[in-house]
Amino acid sequence: MPDYSDFVKRNRGYIAADVQERIRQTRVLVAGCGMGSTIPEALLRAGFLDLTLADGDRVEVHNLNRQNYVFADVGMSKVEALKQRLVAISPLAEITASHGWIDPDNAATLVARADLVFDTIDFLSLEAIIALHDECRRQRKPVISAMSAGFGAAALYFPPDAPVSFRELFGLPEFGPISGYSYVEGFAALISRLAENLEEDVVQAMASALTVMQDGTPCPAPHTSSGATAVASLCTAAAVRIIARKPLTTAPNLMLLNMSDVLSGVGVDLRPAGALAAV
Repeated sequence: MPDYSDFVKRNRGYIAADVQERIRQTRVLVAGCGMGSTIPEALLRAGFLDLTLADGDRVEVHNLNRQNYVFADVGMSKVEALKQRLVAISPLAEITASHGWIDPDNAATLVARADLVFDTIDFLSLEAIIALHDECRRQRKPVISAMSAGFGAAALYFPPDAPVSFRELFGLPEFGPISGYSYVEGFAALISRLAENLEEDVVQAMASALTVMQDGTPCPAPHTSSGATAVASLCTAAAVRIIARKPLTTAPNLMLLNMSDVLSGVGVDLRPAGALAAV
């Protein structure tokens, strides 16, 4: 059995010892293990050990371009396959695999055993998303909703005292059922607000997927491995900041990791710093 301090040794300098210990003790729920399957591994490698995985789906071949599964996992429950992968990385991990969809009947129990929640539930599962966020708000649990955005990622952080709820942000009633409301429409409005910050081909790909999904048809929306790993990086960095009690961008403001800005921007000119003094 590996020693925890040895496992996280290379975090030192970036993560203080007291923060690392709080990370070790933090219980995490990852709701949605499709694109979100990249998050638990990044969290585990940062030192989070107590992870609950919730998803009712099974691994398919088209998942393999960006989700944390291998071909041998095809047909398996996503949460069970992911649990095996995580325990193989660290036998110290305490992984709970909940094979089933989030709903109003199980959301309270799942949220209750977590200190920090990640939401990467599929767009069409509006009831599940609302059940999760309602419970997080009721139980005063911080929740991060994340998505890939082309080759980058975006996330919304709702702390226990968030000034705006998920319902309010997407124009849903403050309480009660949400039948008759479309998350696709709300998400389309979000994409339109983001359009000026994303490359045109990314906006078009996302808009095209939403058009297909408008009638409730499941759609294998475009995703990239870069986007999925960017989600994991953004969420893990955010989680560490939360545990370290450092400031973090809060909803209604969106955290956007825009790779097109990074890759095609001006960048940092290193020429003056690169000059070596004569010895």
